[in-house]
Amino acid sequence: MTETLTPDPQGLARAARLLSAGGLVAFPTETVYGLGGDARSDSAVACIFAAKGRPRFNPLIVHVGDLEMARTIAVFDDCAERLAAAFWPGPLTLVLPLAASASLSPLVTADLPSVAVRVPAHPVARSLLAVFGHPIAAPSANRSGRVSPTRAEHVREELRCRIAAIVEGGACGVGLESTIIGLTGEPALLRPGGLPAEAVEACIGRALVRSLPGEVPTAPGQLASHYAPAAAVRLDATAPEAGEFWIGFGAAAASADLNLSPGGDLIEAAANLFHFLREADRRARSGIAVSPIPDTGLGRAINDRLRRAAAPRPPG
Repeated sequence: MTETLTPDPQGLARAARLLSAGGLVAFPTETVYGLGGDARSDSAVACIFAAKGRPRFNPLIVHVGDLEMARTIAVFDDCAERLAAAFWPGPLTLVLPLAASASLSPLVTADLPSVAVRVPAHPVARSLLAVFGHPIAAPSANRSGRVSPTRAEHVREELRCRIAAIVEGGACGVGLESTIIGLTGEPALLRPGGLPAEAVEACIGRALVRSLPGEVPTAPGQLASHYAPAAAVRLDATAPEAGEFWIGFGAAAASADLNLSPGGDLIEAAANLFHFLREADRRARSGIAVSPIPDTGLGRAINDRLRRAAAPRPPG
């Protein structure tokens, strides 16, 4: 059975004990709920892949409590130090060269010479990392390819009886996964997310290379079909077709079944996106229609998730 834990000292201590024993614990971050396992343990990390049904070639993000812990597993250059100082804790993941002394399971990195690492801002995540005292590998706490969870009930829907525990922490404030920046070569945007790429570019004083995913991912969130509900998704819809559930945006979609942000606020829209996709999937009769979203700032990350949700599904 999957335990439900409260984010108090007793609950966090129990979560840390489960992690130490090789168990999987879902916990809230400011982006989405993560499915945590001891990043040093081959068996714990293998259980993450098994619980999610995630392909082993898809690397995981390692969550750490602070920059000092991050330096024990990754090599930081001046650019990485600058970004960490500016945006950690927060919704930014850096893909960096793997430190020679890193004691991570090779499953975490998919045997790549790099590691994806971030310091989350959510107080529950930070408290759990402090109590556990070691890096936690934590992809989103959902079945692979499905809509990411932004509430504890979303985790229960998909992973109940597959994991040891869920730490309750309310709704996630950002609602989109972290922005991933690759720093193993020229600074590259590997995945848009909760931190606008423009903020990163302003910090480092240069444009990011826009990286297109190859056949083998170098960072999480690069698969063509991802974040997908069971129902088919149609984008840039100004009105629903027969049987479709319409997710709107802005005042022009006042009659939509759900509106990501009636006032056209991209921050509000990002926070609502995954919860609304799940709700639409429950209520849609023939498919899901989504209004156009401005492709600026957080809108780029929202559109990235929607394009992957609407992409052709892999067979099987």
